[in-house]
Amino acid sequence: MKRLFDLFRNKYFLAIAAFAVWMLFFDKNDMLSQYEYSVQVKKLQEEKDFYSKETALVKKDLKELDSNLNTAEKFAREKYFMKKANEDVFVIVKEEGAK
Repeated sequence: MKRLFDLFRNKYFLAIAAFAVWMLFFDKNDMLSQYEYSVQVKKLQEEKDFYSKETALVKKDLKELDSNLNTAEKFAREKYFMKKANEDVFVIVKEEGAK
């Protein structure tokens, strides 16, 4: 017990303990803030990966559209439901619950 009491009276131990408490809880960059920053960085990295993949797909589609007129017509029909003057377009939507 006396040994523990002597440890708490040691000025170096008190200084290190006070510094540790200050850095862990009261500093601008405390542990909670660091955790929140790491979660935010992870989320932003996932968004960056998603948008990089989407950009690659759009560039691929653009390359295909520039290379072939039939591809442009197919793209316009599928994505924007465009049609020729003498055609009718029927959109079939499947319900997710029905088999």
